[in-house]
Amino acid sequence: MTAPAPFSTSCPSCGAPIRFRWAQAVQTTCDFCKSVLVRQGLDLTKVGQQADFPVTASPIQLGVEARWGNRTLVVVGRLTYEWTRGRWNEWYCRVSDGSSAWLSDAQLEYAITAEVDAGRPLPDPSTVSVGDVVETDHTRYTVTSLSQAMYIGTEGELPFTTSGREHSWFADLLDASGGFATLDGSESPPLLFVGEYVSWTELRATGAREFAGW
Repeated sequence: MTAPAPFSTSCPSCGAPIRFRWAQAVQTTCDFCKSVLVRQGLDLTKVGQQADFPVTASPIQLGVEARWGNRTLVVVGRLTYEWTRGRWNEWYCRVSDGSSAWLSDAQLEYAITAEVDAGRPLPDPSTVSVGDVVETDHTRYTVTSLSQAMYIGTEGELPFTTSGREHSWFADLLDASGGFATLDGSESPPLLFVGEYVSWTELRATGAREFAGW
């Protein structure tokens, strides 16, 4: 895997070393004082403070390597969301072909998605209902579930800042062949992420977290 040029500096709050390993990352969390930091050129600005990170029963952690078909994923960041039915993790991954992807982890069920260009404007997920049809230039999807979620924790490197984006709507989509996609309302206009469900065995993960009961 060819790594982007790293960027190293110091935390503006505590002086601890900060290292961005992923060129596209704009936000990170200091490992020592838990300041949430946003990268602006060569400068870091504190935009928040991460409390004790919520405990989740997940074997995924920063640094885990996994397989996605013939590509390798390296986990470099995490978002944890909460909604009315519980919590889930979105792990930000660097891909061996130079792209990025998200590994979704909810109650030991996994899905990998990557952002795609829909080719046309997409509806805000807060305006659709289960059963509605969402069309792109290439695929016709049906809305299968909706959720309004909030960030409750961040960790590692992320491609955007979570500051001021606490609540977001999401719509899960399926096409006629069972293909999976997510309509992400955390941005305006909304984003489309397409991917697939995967099993833990298919991930072939190394460096996973071990805990009682796993």
